[in-house]
Amino acid sequence: MELTPQTDSVLLTQFREPATKERAFAAIVKKYQEKLYWHIRRMVVGHDDADDVLQNVFIRMWKGLENFREDSQLYTWLYRIATNESLTYLEQQKKRSSVSIDSLENGLENRIRADEHFDANKLEWKLQLAMQQLPEKQRIVFNLRYYDEMPYEQMSKILETSEGALKASYHHAVKKIEDYIKNH
Repeated sequence: MELTPQTDSVLLTQFREPATKERAFAAIVKKYQEKLYWHIRRMVVGHDDADDVLQNVFIRMWKGLENFREDSQLYTWLYRIATNESLTYLEQQKKRSSVSIDSLENGLENRIRADEHFDANKLEWKLQLAMQQLPEKQRIVFNLRYYDEMPYEQMSKILETSEGALKASYHHAVKKIEDYIKNH
């Protein structure tokens, strides 16, 4: 039985009922899966890695959804989990390879270059390479603002940072990306 698109509030109510819990969970996954995947993918780069992180997000969602207090939107809560899981994954990768963050970022850059569709002359690939040059926080802020068109107010709830700091991070990220694209 296919659920029709429903509001988050209705889905949360259904999730809290044993008879409809699994269907409501599946509907929430279906509703947010693609957005969360691309948010994660832009951070961790690889498809398989993004899938792994996304699975961790859904596991955390399953475990925490019953106690979700709805102080924020479900979407905001899920993005916070996805961001934290992505950062945890990147940190684990750094520890596993026991290399500096610069080496990890070079590895991410090499993954982009190794993609079978990579064309250094295409702007979208230059943008991906430029983004890998950004410090982690600027890269996250740029992803949320540029790709997800997320308002600073919502970003501030996800990243637990002031709107002013986020605007500054985005501004610096844009300047660095512009410089990279002009010079490469």
